[in-house]
Amino acid sequence: MSWFKDIILFVLSVQEKLLMKSLNKTLSIKNTSRRKKYFQDGCLLSLDSLAESEKQKIEDEILLILKTSNYNPIEVLDYIKKHDTGVFYIDNSKYLHSIGMNEGFIYPYKGFKALYLSLLVNKKFALKTKEMFILPKGELNKYYFIYHFYNWYAFRHNIEGLDAESQELLNKYLFNPTEEDFSKLQLADIYKLKDAIRQDKAAIEFVIKLCQKYESAKNALEKLKNKGASI
Repeated sequence: MSWFKDIILFVLSVQEKLLMKSLNKTLSIKNTSRRKKYFQDGCLLSLDSLAESEKQKIEDEILLILKTSNYNPIEVLDYIKKHDTGVFYIDNSKYLHSIGMNEGFIYPYKGFKALYLSLLVNKKFALKTKEMFILPKGELNKYYFIYHFYNWYAFRHNIEGLDAESQELLNKYLFNPTEEDFSKLQLADIYKLKDAIRQDKAAIEFVIKLCQKYESAKNALEKLKNKGASI
């Protein structure tokens, strides 16, 4: 799985660069007073502290679901279907690439993209679609799937940055954004973009940790087997 690690680490580095550019080039000249503080159980907590607490809670729940499902994508998909999310399969990824999407978790859409998706998976006319999974036929890459499951679960818990608009901003500005591009962003869009970046990084980091833990356990098991065979 080293190639997968290389890809996601590269994406992560690009996202961090994007965040720094947006902060340094744009937020420095706009209002940045959105950070708030809240009282909870008599303690003063920052928005960041609350977000980190919620993130940890969600990741603990995701990990429990994955363990219960034996990290098997098919069993996890059964869980997803039971929670009112459609799962569809397509023969060719170009059908999604043509509208700037990839296989995996698909956010709710309205308008043309909703119509396209509805015709693609349901052969029906609809200008509004719910969240869904669109996957390739055949064996699924475990880690790539877990990345999308993480985002689906966080979406179901109303985490900021996981909506069609924020994700389209992320896709638009992820690679090779210019200073002019950032200067045209409205303040609300900048915050949406920051939320999308933060959430995508969280999903990637979760998968990396899971991958490292799994591979370490796998390597240890192989060593035990080899040692036993040599006795």
